[in-house]
Amino acid sequence: MANQILDSTKARMVKAGESLQHQLGNIRAGVANPTILRNITAEYYGADTPLNQLASVTVPEARVLLITPFDKTALKAIEQSIFASDLGLTPANDGSVIRLVIPALTEETRKDLAKEVKAEAEKAKVAVRNIRRDALDSAKKEEISEDELRKLEKDIQTATDEGVKNVEQIAADKENELLTI
Repeated sequence: MANQILDSTKARMVKAGESLQHQLGNIRAGVANPTILRNITAEYYGADTPLNQLASVTVPEARVLLITPFDKTALKAIEQSIFASDLGLTPANDGSVIRLVIPALTEETRKDLAKEVKAEAEKAKVAVRNIRRDALDSAKKEEISEDELRKLEKDIQTATDEGVKNVEQIAADKENELLTI
């Protein structure tokens, strides 16, 4: 049972890191990245449909996203949904494709985005610590000897340290990506 608690704890901590990477993928770093469009939906035949189901998104240049709809009738809806989103990007519709030019980041914007990365990383660290607390609570409820309990607590703390270190590395990588000109 102690191994199950430890394995579950490690898996949940890995998921916290993956969740952070997912969150940080929404922060644009001055380069074209199709993941910034993953939360965009457009109305298509009366239903909100994710953009990746309506069009292909390619990166023809370093700071340009090219959105090619599978059905040209969806072009206007895709354009409107991008306007309505919080991306702050202006789509250029030429009648068959939409181009999104990602503006270069100013120094001030880079620093603001770095602060946002730190805030997201702190949330992930709190999640890792909450996972540790849950694991320790589960361990204390188990009917195991004190020595086994101490060993399990130590293993959980080691896993927590690794989880926090992973979160910090993910955040540092994103900060470097943002601050590199």
